Amino acid sequence: MSTYIKWFNETGIDDVPEVGGKNASLGEMYRNLTDNDVRVPNGFAVTASAYRYVLDANDAWTKLHAVLDGLSPDDVKDLQARGAKARAVIDDCVLPDDLKSEILAQYTRLKEEYGDDVSLAVRSSATAEDSPEASFAGQNDTYLNISSADALLDAYKRCLASNFTDRSIHYKYDNHFDYYKVYLCVVVMKMVRSDKGSSGVMFSLDTETGFRDVVFINAALGLGENVVQGTIDPDSFYVHKPTFEKGYRAVLKRRLGKKEKKMIFTDTINTDNIAVEYTRNIDTDSDERSHFCISDEDIMVLADYAIKVENHYSQRAGFQKPMDMEWAKDGIDGQLYMVQARPETVESQKKGNILKIYHLQSRSTVLTQGRAVGTRIGAGQAHIINDVKHLSDFKPGEVLVADTTTPDWEPVMKTAAAIVTNRGGRTCHAAIVSRELGIPAIVGTDNGTDVIDNGQEITVSCAEGETGNIYAGILDFVIQETDLGNLARPKTEIMMNLGNPDQAFSLASLPVDGIGLARMEFIINEYIKAHPMALIHPEKVDAETHTALDSLSAAYENPGDFFVKTLAEGVATIAASVYPKPCVVRMSDFKTNEYATLLGGKYFEPVEDNPMIGFRGAARYTHPDYAEGFALECAAMKRVREVIGMDNVILMIPFCRRVAEGQKVVEAMAQHGLKRGEQGLKIYVMCEIPNNIAQIDEFSAVFDGFSIGSNDLTQLTLGVDRDSEILAFDYDERDPGVLRMIKWAIEGCQRNHRHSGICGQAPSDYPEVAEYLVKLGIDSISLNPDSVLKTIQNIDTLESKFER
Repeated sequence: MSTYIKWFNETGIDDVPEVGGKNASLGEMYRNLTDNDVRVPNGFAVTASAYRYVLDANDAWTKLHAVLDGLSPDDVKDLQARGAKARAVIDDCVLPDDLKSEILAQYTRLKEEYGDDVSLAVRSSATAEDSPEASFAGQNDTYLNISSADALLDAYKRCLASNFTDRSIHYKYDNHFDYYKVYLCVVVMKMVRSDKGSSGVMFSLDTETGFRDVVFINAALGLGENVVQGTIDPDSFYVHKPTFEKGYRAVLKRRLGKKEKKMIFTDTINTDNIAVEYTRNIDTDSDERSHFCISDEDIMVLADYAIKVENHYSQRAGFQKPMDMEWAKDGIDGQLYMVQARPETVESQKKGNILKIYHLQSRSTVLTQGRAVGTRIGAGQAHIINDVKHLSDFKPGEVLVADTTTPDWEPVMKTAAAIVTNRGGRTCHAAIVSRELGIPAIVGTDNGTDVIDNGQEITVSCAEGETGNIYAGILDFVIQETDLGNLARPKTEIMMNLGNPDQAFSLASLPVDGIGLARMEFIINEYIKAHPMALIHPEKVDAETHTALDSLSAAYENPGDFFVKTLAEGVATIAASVYPKPCVVRMSDFKTNEYATLLGGKYFEPVEDNPMIGFRGAARYTHPDYAEGFALECAAMKRVREVIGMDNVILMIPFCRRVAEGQKVVEAMAQHGLKRGEQGLKIYVMCEIPNNIAQIDEFSAVFDGFSIGSNDLTQLTLGVDRDSEILAFDYDERDPGVLRMIKWAIEGCQRNHRHSGICGQAPSDYPEVAEYLVKLGIDSISLNPDSVLKTIQNIDTLESKFER
């Protein structure tokens, strides 16, 4: 057995000291998961012993000490100067003949397995790499499309030199590793031809929130370096692990990335930059940008890989071990391969029950938006850096604004108040480093360096969902800290109102009993943007609108498929955040004036003087003017429950004026495949019209539960338009008449053994209303997320008082 070479089938995760993290993990997967249908390309490790042999044979240790001893890594200029000298020491080393012979002999073995034309990936694998505390992601070099003996040996030596890149030296310093004790091993493996296919990274949790019930996948065309480097905005997908393991096979959520470029192989040698010597970036065409780069079937295979890898590593560790993985799809054989797996090192390392939620106290002009990294807020003076040469000008506490970042920028990134980039997705270099450092970052803004002025005071907010906002000026914010371990749980169910799927995972750690009101309107308005009837009947709109509708749905089979999948995935994402606890989803409740603002809406909506009590809610669902639109809503909800697997979803009908109207809607839903009682489906109704209470016994025969909508109930009980400023003094949910209506509603639910809930703000705004509801024995109170923790404590105190 060779001292300097170990094949993947000879290595495992316990061999990190000899083969490095990347080799050890590839060997672990190759040996243990290949028989479990996880594809891993074969290859071998050039070991730590080989690294030491090369340095010993060239007396390089003495030279390295002379160069690096006394280094101050935070002095950027000193780091750059000494790093260059250290790399030169390795560059000057001569590979011993016996080591060269061994490497080339194993290369011949790979050619025997895969054919003489096999190309190789030659990748650095450090002995401190992929530890639970530090990933070493992007710290050392990788060379692709290596297809000759000379190129292999050259790439090997360059990998060794990359142990002393400025970024790698600083990273070792930050993570308390001895520069001389981290040995550089090298992976030599079959190159997956993703240059003709696609590639990306994936995690077995949500990277921003630590939500562990999902697999998060990023995908781009061509080689994976663009995703890691943040050169492009990739496609992204989520798969829900609990329902996947129950046998459901569907994407939970997807986002189409711009995918501006793809990296392919080239035969042209670029002698100035070895890192891109055998590759080049080309622009993608409009068709590639407007369609997802992998299929739903591919996504399911990748999710299966991710779950199997996480399960394997978790079983070995004896506790759940979220993983950070790289994958590639070979464009020649069409197969998907795992090419890296390492422990996730940020969210999975957070311990304790302290929940931190950042809240902006005010808002200002939004300068630009991008993809939020983390859930924090940072502020300071913007410092635009366009070239690595100017890094030494950066001052701690400034906001770093750049086109993109590379590992060489890390010494200054760690001193930034926040980071903003034009390019990149949530798994690019800037995102990975910001996450590890706990610094808020917004990536992929497209225009950050153009719209932000150098020296301008800005606030970077990642606390408002997946879309990050950059505001003008320094805005005040507070950090709400709650010890969940000491938080009491009242008997009254405390639920949450939520309409924005982008916020769902960040709120999943709130100690709620489910979602009491999931609104469709945000998803339709922000994600779909088009009126459902316009998507069904594009022939009825003008040419400009028709073109815009086609553009929205270009990545889907047809406009109806776009509506159904987008709505379904938005709702399912909200439901996933509390699964398997209940999630009450209200069918659409736009007013006609709101519907009209959607793309194509003006062609399908009447103009009403008082839309608040006009053509809205249940009345629309079976009316000829909207029945086809309601059928799409039902198709989406059927997909949520039966295809994605969110059987915790309860559907709710808004603004149902009469019992007969309710019966008609429930019958229409059954015709669309949503039959009350089948597969556990419950259908609730909003209790927001006085007639809902006057005939609550009759409504109880049609519906399984009632959610009191205190806003409309107050409006209709007092005869006050809730949008009227001049009548605001007369609008009060605490009016005795309103409270009496609520009392009758709860008593009617109890009498008919139906669920009673409320989904207004009154219980959190007015403690006396909360006390009144608890006294009446309401089943659940649903609140906006920012009121949940305070109300849980208040309700628990009230319940204790009543028990005494």
